[in-house]
Amino acid sequence: MMKPSGSPSVGGQAVVEGVMMRAPSAATVAVRRPDGSIIVRVRSSFPLAKRWPVLGKPGLRGMLVLLETMADGISALNFSAEHAMEQKDEPEGKPGSGSMSKVAIGGTLAVSVVFGFALFAALPHFLTWGIGSILGIESLKSGTSAGFHLVDGAIKLGIFILYIWLVSLMKDMRRVFEYHGAEHQAIFTFEGGLPLVPESLARFNTWHPRCGTAFLVTVIAVSIFVFVGVFPLLGQISANKLVNQVAYVFIKLPLILPIGAISYEIIKVAHRCSGNWFGRFISAPGLLMQRITTRRPDRAQQEVAVVALITALHPERAGVGAGVAEQILEFRDYEAFGGWFNSGDSGSAGSGVS
Repeated sequence: MMKPSGSPSVGGQAVVEGVMMRAPSAATVAVRRPDGSIIVRVRSSFPLAKRWPVLGKPGLRGMLVLLETMADGISALNFSAEHAMEQKDEPEGKPGSGSMSKVAIGGTLAVSVVFGFALFAALPHFLTWGIGSILGIESLKSGTSAGFHLVDGAIKLGIFILYIWLVSLMKDMRRVFEYHGAEHQAIFTFEGGLPLVPESLARFNTWHPRCGTAFLVTVIAVSIFVFVGVFPLLGQISANKLVNQVAYVFIKLPLILPIGAISYEIIKVAHRCSGNWFGRFISAPGLLMQRITTRRPDRAQQEVAVVALITALHPERAGVGAGVAEQILEFRDYEAFGGWFNSGDSGSAGSGVS
């Protein structure tokens, strides 16, 4: 089922007790508070590709979207964590209690990249090298052979699946995975041209081919092919075997961005070809992984996803536009949001619409 002709492309992410949605002109976060109310942050979005169109070309846009999505995601997670739990003991206006600064987001992004690189690049590489050294298999001791990177890729995929499975066992993460399912259902509803209401969302499953999980699985697959093609061309960098392997690991670091760019284009092609065997073949591994990373949401979670998507598509209704970059809206419940949106009133920062 395809989105209505001419409609914008949307995407999203689950956060703590809520959903983030991205549309061409806005990114929103809707969070369910412990008292059942819904708080929404509506923020104007002006991607760098709009300022510099060359960055929107194939080969570059994937790297840019990856970085922008990670930055938006960290900011959204921070906002949701602040509002999804009671903060009775924290004085209003306490230093550091607000949203993360750009410096803090940048620092968190850097730490996330380092952690991901260590877990999914360095660890598989040294495990493969260690196996080769223990078993005396020359191809697995080299760090450059095609066989080395096939085994490295298999270990990387195994670590990724194990990591996702272990995370899924956490009670709080199960809630996030339910919101993840609600996010996908909302996007399916929009792409199908149906009314954005919880009843429409309930008609769809929770596995979407353009999910971030599908993207990560594609990144792992693409990295295997890129490393198999690149590393056999490299010679020894140092006479010291350990230094040699460390150097090979760091060579992988700058390759992350082109791998991400290629993966992004593959996901886009798979989405355009979703009706034929090629699209289904490319999407299958990511959809399979989403059986772990998504769960069936309840109606309350679907309501939050609807609020996030509607406000992302209509930021002007929240008063976001020329000269106003961000607004915070509060609603007593989903019905209050519907009444506000249908009334045509514009929101304002801290308006407490309810």
